Amino acid sequence: MIRLNELKMPLGATEQEVKIAAAKALKIKEQDIKEFTLARRSIDSRKKDNIILVYSVEIETDLNEEKVIAGFAPNKALITEKYNYEVPQAKRNFPLRPVIAGFGPAGMFAALTLAKAGLNPIVLERGSAVDERTRDVDVFWASRKLNTESNVQFGEGGAGTFSDGKLTTGIKDPRCREVFLRFAEFGAPAEILYSATPHIGTDKLKTVVKNLREEVIKLGGEVKFNTKLVDIITANGYVQGVSYQNPDGTVSDIETDALILAVGHSARDTFELIHKKGLEITQKPFSVGTRIEHPQEHINKAQYGNLWNSPLLPAADYKLACHPPHGRGLYTFCMCPGGTVVAASSEDGGMVVNGMSEYARDKENANCALLVGIEPPFDTDHPLAGMYLQREIEQKAFKLGGGDYTAPAQLLGDFLKGVESKKLGAVNPSCPTGVTMTDIRKVLPKKVTDTIAGAIHDFDRKLNGFNLYDAVLTAPESRSSSPIRICRDEFFQATRLRGLYPSGEGAGYAGGIVSAAVDGIRCAEAVLSGEY
Repeated sequence: MIRLNELKMPLGATEQEVKIAAAKALKIKEQDIKEFTLARRSIDSRKKDNIILVYSVEIETDLNEEKVIAGFAPNKALITEKYNYEVPQAKRNFPLRPVIAGFGPAGMFAALTLAKAGLNPIVLERGSAVDERTRDVDVFWASRKLNTESNVQFGEGGAGTFSDGKLTTGIKDPRCREVFLRFAEFGAPAEILYSATPHIGTDKLKTVVKNLREEVIKLGGEVKFNTKLVDIITANGYVQGVSYQNPDGTVSDIETDALILAVGHSARDTFELIHKKGLEITQKPFSVGTRIEHPQEHINKAQYGNLWNSPLLPAADYKLACHPPHGRGLYTFCMCPGGTVVAASSEDGGMVVNGMSEYARDKENANCALLVGIEPPFDTDHPLAGMYLQREIEQKAFKLGGGDYTAPAQLLGDFLKGVESKKLGAVNPSCPTGVTMTDIRKVLPKKVTDTIAGAIHDFDRKLNGFNLYDAVLTAPESRSSSPIRICRDEFFQATRLRGLYPSGEGAGYAGGIVSAAVDGIRCAEAVLSGEY
């Protein structure tokens, strides 16, 4: 198969026109192409008066000598193999069904992999199924009555369900392709298979996770919602079973020799449980910061120039970073074009914000996290010290916002001047539980706010107009990643407990939907191998 890169096309080019251009570049006839696949599409907006699309395509032909054909496009064409993932054969010698705690990306793909292998996994998800979970979140946003078990952090699909559904990742694992293919199979837009900035959108992601769950059940798996892991039963350094709390509050046990722990980055009670059981946990760097909101039109003009309102262009996004030679760095995270800032709390008395977009990305504002890394050692050497720091920040924000899940916010211009905001400007904040205008320095650590203030002008040089006085900062963004790592060995098992497979973001081995899903697959493969 030939992969042809750097195929430049005008805005609005159809797939057929891309195919014709590819044939011309390879000096073959269009009818000689047996199979044609879009592999990647990006927007090159560096020249505002000539914004173009850049494609990579994959081609199979009926002609011999593909190497010769690829030679007609030197430095752009190469020979590659079509990706195909096969679930490894189960080599386990144990009759017990594996258990998965958590049904976010890691748990979902672990369950799907084990179910395909015929192991009939049992999934315990503390939160609700996605439709009920959506109702719980809507109630919280409307009434500020938080369900601590079913919310933006907990429930079917994990924290990513109420996000942009962004699928960008920095990992190079070939299993990433399997994740994309399965998402598309279960209802995600086909363009995720070739977009340079793939996203599903929270509205479509809810359908995707339901379809994936139905496939797990069809293959023999079982998914229990509103069912929380409360204990791990062990003997002689091995997992023997788990205890879980049923929806009615009663506790039941399941005998198992394999537990994939995919509880996400916000399952603080589970982290405390495994610490008490003596598992090896280390402090891990994490990030803290704030969400910034600009009008989406403002970002479109900065990125697209005079073509800012072209129907041929999507809502513009951005990715920025500032790394001063002597000091902390600031980076943008989970940029949500045409989205909203959401209240994402999961604990009583703690305020957290995140970003969310629907597939259309057609809301008034763009929002993005401005994050600063926080590295160990923390104030104490306790393995959960980072988690407690997160909680402390969130509790400060809750009180500063008024004690009712109203989020503290500040105008960017006031923040840079070091004065408390008294009123809003031209940007209308989107947080559904509302904002209280204040000084977010009262919430975030000084090293975080100093870093943000020092980097904003650098961001403005990279993205004209970023330094908009009326842009709204809403805080805190404190759940971008897990503050711990549950140590595991080369068999993906916890170093002090055989049969426990820490997985995904919560365990400290992923940083987004795709990397978490891939880690879930890898842990499932480890279970299938039967190795200890």
